[in-house]
Amino acid sequence: MKKIGILFGQENTFPQAFVDRVNEKQSTFPAEFVSIDQVEQSVPTDYAVIIDRISQDVPFYKAFLKNAALTGTAVVNNPFWWAADEKFFNNALAVQLGVPVPKTILLPSKHRPDDTNHNSFRNLNNMDWDGIFNHIGFPAFMKPHAGGGWKSVYKVDNPDQMFSAYDETGQLVMLYQEAIDFTDYFRCYCIGGNNVRIMPYEPRNPFHLRYAAEMKTTGDAGKKLMATMTDYILKLNQGLGYDFNTVEFAVRDGIPIAIDFCNPAPDADIYSVGQANFDWVVEAAATMAIDRAEKAQAGKNNLTWGTFVRGGVTGNPVAPTTAGAKTSVSTEVIKEPKAGKAKKVAVDEAKPKKGKK
Repeated sequence: MKKIGILFGQENTFPQAFVDRVNEKQSTFPAEFVSIDQVEQSVPTDYAVIIDRISQDVPFYKAFLKNAALTGTAVVNNPFWWAADEKFFNNALAVQLGVPVPKTILLPSKHRPDDTNHNSFRNLNNMDWDGIFNHIGFPAFMKPHAGGGWKSVYKVDNPDQMFSAYDETGQLVMLYQEAIDFTDYFRCYCIGGNNVRIMPYEPRNPFHLRYAAEMKTTGDAGKKLMATMTDYILKLNQGLGYDFNTVEFAVRDGIPIAIDFCNPAPDADIYSVGQANFDWVVEAAATMAIDRAEKAQAGKNNLTWGTFVRGGVTGNPVAPTTAGAKTSVSTEVIKEPKAGKAKKVAVDEAKPKKGKK
């Protein structure tokens, strides 16, 4: 008998609720917290499916999951792709998929990586800072090209602020990105590549209040916005190959601009996302995990590979399929708009809290 497992760290509410819901829905694949006492090369696990919530912070778990995937476990999300993915590539792929993203420049790390010297950078010219500033404009944001959890994110209003912030980034490779004036902001779950929940979100609120937001675009414009975001969410997640991810949009002039869509272990804590969103993601994740367990074939590759990778293997571009998606919206927080000025994408003025691991 194969099992469904969840691998996690300090989070408390989602893992237990996920296990309970999977076991309530069926008994063929018992769900439990993943238990590891020995990892031997090419030896299968007892799990048909493992939901990964922590390996991005624990290299041992990442190696364990790759071995499990090699021997037939359907790991969510694909550990081979997740280990290779980063935000700058995501933005570049979004452009190819026709999804609007902010203007973005990749910056080399301020400090040299360990075991390198000036000879290691013979191919790197001095940055054209005037050209970069003219292209991106001010205000702008600087954030790690492969980071998350609102860590090491800086908002800068002029070159002096930018260089001062850049001095603090050490060996991090950074993105330098235009700020977006927005009238609406959303965070959106995508489960199983086709199940979408769109949630109004305020990134500048304290962490526990970020989902206490209102959708301001209403009527036909609101319906059009929802349809466009759904299309973009599906294109991004199917292109990347994520089964469990979130996408963030800042809406400018009615156009949703994808701000961040590399969140393969997104927040699912009841105390931050709220009861309705929590119930939705537990149900969607449980249904997806059971479906993956039923379809898994022993000893085979049961991972999800995005259309970008599959197109590279076949030599033909594979277009994401956006028809027939299951979508929902957190309607309990959609209210009539209040008068107010457009806002900028921003983190808290104080340093953001670190996410749980």
